[in-house]
Amino acid sequence: MPTIDLVPTLSLPERISRPSPRLVLASALAVLVTQCLIAVTGATVRVTGSGLGCPTWPQCFPGSMVPVSHAGIAPLHQAVEFGNRLLTWVVAAAALVCVLLSWRVRPVRSRLRLLSVVVLLGVPVQAVIGGMTVLLDLRWWSVSLHFMASAVLIWLAGLLVKAAREGDAAAHPVVPTGMRRLLVALTAVAAAMVFVGTLVTAAGPHAGDPATPRLPLSIPLLTQTHGLLVMAYLCLLAVFGVWLRNASPTRGLLRAYAASCLVVLAQGIVGSVQYATGVPEGLVVLHVAGATLVITTLSLLWGESRYRGEPAAPERAGAERGTSTSEVVGG
Repeated sequence: MPTIDLVPTLSLPERISRPSPRLVLASALAVLVTQCLIAVTGATVRVTGSGLGCPTWPQCFPGSMVPVSHAGIAPLHQAVEFGNRLLTWVVAAAALVCVLLSWRVRPVRSRLRLLSVVVLLGVPVQAVIGGMTVLLDLRWWSVSLHFMASAVLIWLAGLLVKAAREGDAAAHPVVPTGMRRLLVALTAVAAAMVFVGTLVTAAGPHAGDPATPRLPLSIPLLTQTHGLLVMAYLCLLAVFGVWLRNASPTRGLLRAYAASCLVVLAQGIVGSVQYATGVPEGLVVLHVAGATLVITTLSLLWGESRYRGEPAAPERAGAERGTSTSEVVGG
């Protein structure tokens, strides 16, 4: 017998399909990549002495949102600083798209929503901190705060990527309590390592243009402190790996651990070469890029140490409204 559709025509919003898991994951990855990218471009601004290429904020020059010809500021410095500011809008757009997609996911995944919203709210906060660094004439502590804020957002973006690939159940530990405590120690050492790294830059030749105030501390002392923290991080990571052999790690945890080891070893090599060759600008930027990867892989390692189940199958719009789309009529 023929079937008769008893459901009225759906409105446009109802016809929009729910985002696929791949699309949600892609949006989370875009958030992570753009957060890392703006940290690297921010480092480029600093090592090229372009921090005051746009001397005001939020405008670039008084009365202008874009660079204008100025005898005292090189066009290259204007382009570098203004490009970094423009990238903020790309970062914000990626975060906004991720929020919108996360809100469309069904069944509702509250943790995915929360992380996406927190990262989005962090973008304007980070922009304001960046504006403060300009208004404060690139004081070393404001620039360090600016990068540490980026580190936090990169960490959260890593957790967001993990949340896009998992369910919303209560966290079930994958590793024993001792290993989870070791992860806390790893994270604390990594935070100290990154912070002292910003101090090394603040005291060194790449803290900005020649007029930028430097941190009045011994560069060798800061460098040695940073190196000791890197060694402590490596030791803790090695202990974690020994314990991992006696645990029952998931494939994701093993991949995250391997990535963490490879990235921090590569970062150590770059840092050593950078110090031995007189801190060339290109290696400074590469070292900052490595720092973003250290933060990313540690964030993923943290996420993989907990299991929240597989994502539930997406609900169809008709099922959400509790109606069927057709009914058989006949006798």
